[in-house]
Amino acid sequence: MSRIKISNFGPIKKGFSNNDGWMDIPKITLFIGNQGSGKSTIAKLISTLTWIEKALVRGDFQEKDLTIYNRFKKYCAYQNIGNYFQEKTCIEYKGVAYNIFYKDGNTKVEKNSYSKFLFPKIMYVPADRNFLSSVDRPSLLKRLPSTLYTFLDELEAAKQEIKGSLILPIGDVRFEYSKQNKISYIVGNDYKIRLSESSSGFQSFVPLYLVSKYLSEFLNKEHDASIKQNSVEESKRITKELEKILSNPHLTEELKNAAIELLSSKNKYASFINIVEEPEQNLFPSSQRNILNSLLEFANNSDGNKLIMTTHSPYIINYLSVSIQGFCLKEKKLTDELLGKLNRVVPVKSIVNPLDIVVYQLNEADGTIQKLPQFEGIPSDKNYLNSSLMEANQLFDSLLEIEEEI
Repeated sequence: MSRIKISNFGPIKKGFSNNDGWMDIPKITLFIGNQGSGKSTIAKLISTLTWIEKALVRGDFQEKDLTIYNRFKKYCAYQNIGNYFQEKTCIEYKGVAYNIFYKDGNTKVEKNSYSKFLFPKIMYVPADRNFLSSVDRPSLLKRLPSTLYTFLDELEAAKQEIKGSLILPIGDVRFEYSKQNKISYIVGNDYKIRLSESSSGFQSFVPLYLVSKYLSEFLNKEHDASIKQNSVEESKRITKELEKILSNPHLTEELKNAAIELLSSKNKYASFINIVEEPEQNLFPSSQRNILNSLLEFANNSDGNKLIMTTHSPYIINYLSVSIQGFCLKEKKLTDELLGKLNRVVPVKSIVNPLDIVVYQLNEADGTIQKLPQFEGIPSDKNYLNSSLMEANQLFDSLLEIEEEI
């Protein structure tokens, strides 16, 4: 499990209040808080640090690029958080293969001793993804944020994989893509409209669902995933490394085979880290449940997969609690009949072990982070999101009190 420690970075001041400031990033991690509290900041930083760790393992650049040339800020700028650094910024990351530390303007890298590194495909799903659905040919757009271009690349690849119609988990509708005209469609029982003409909920949900489903299933395919996923530059580097191994006269055939196997493991994806901003965006509560269940199912497809989310929706936490309770029930060795009933409430593929979940609350007033308490594995209902719902009831009670005084 990776861990991260942050202070004095963007809106985050003191950082996490427990565990000496270290936040665990387990299989399912959720960040909640007001606007400007730092939810996306942490998500983007996790995305950047896990990508740096992967790049170091793969050999895209050397440790000295981070330590001597101090390019850490440059990589953070890709996620548009390059200007969040302050004089007292402290960032620490502990991964499987590498530990990365930033303090006093300097970066330090430590290589860990590890036996297995699950090479991750990292996808950051930005909140402005619905912009890509508002036009028919988003690939022609210019001057988009870097993260949106990266997401668009995977979205276009996901569309190319679709054969015929794809049933969507929200509404009684399907998704179709015309490869000839490069136009996306939403298809119902008696209508067919362009995605660009559909509701804002579909425009936000469809790109998220397509990319998450595509990348999750991609890892399970039998062909070599590295071939399709590597860029031209990466492919040239792999070829160069392979030629170097094969032409080395000092290596026995056994050592060459071992080196080639290591090279392959460093370039073949074995896990999927899905980092999603606001999965509930523009969706009705029941639709939020459906998209959450889909994302949890994709995370469950592999032991090394992770799902990291930011949210403003109390329903996301509540439906997550349902998935946790579903796991606890399934552990009681249900009969087939009861298992069927459970599956109708929450898909068994989407249930989650409470040990694999953590919810963090961010406070924009003092820049602190707290871990949401759990009761028997269920996230506490005393959280910022539910407090806002209670506030509305309290405000209404105050109005009734005023009415009584008239």
